[in-house]
Amino acid sequence: MQTRNKMFDDLSHLFTNAMGVAQGAKTEAETAMRGLVDRWLAERNFVTREEFDAVRAMAQKAREENEALKARLAALEAAAKA
Repeated sequence: MQTRNKMFDDLSHLFTNAMGVAQGAKTEAETAMRGLVDRWLAERNFVTREEFDAVRAMAQKAREENEALKARLAALEAAAKA
């Protein structure tokens, strides 16, 4: 028959409680850090990926239109000289 030692039981409970406290502190620290990073990013006015992609598509379209207008202008100038 195995007897339980009160000292080992108390020590086991102490470590279990300490691990619970440590887990709670870890969760709280992660939440605080995530909030800090979110606030820092918001203050920097960074754009979202969707906003970046939309502006990039607009710039690409503007470049294509610019190239088409350059070609049209060159053709008109050549026709005017002839």
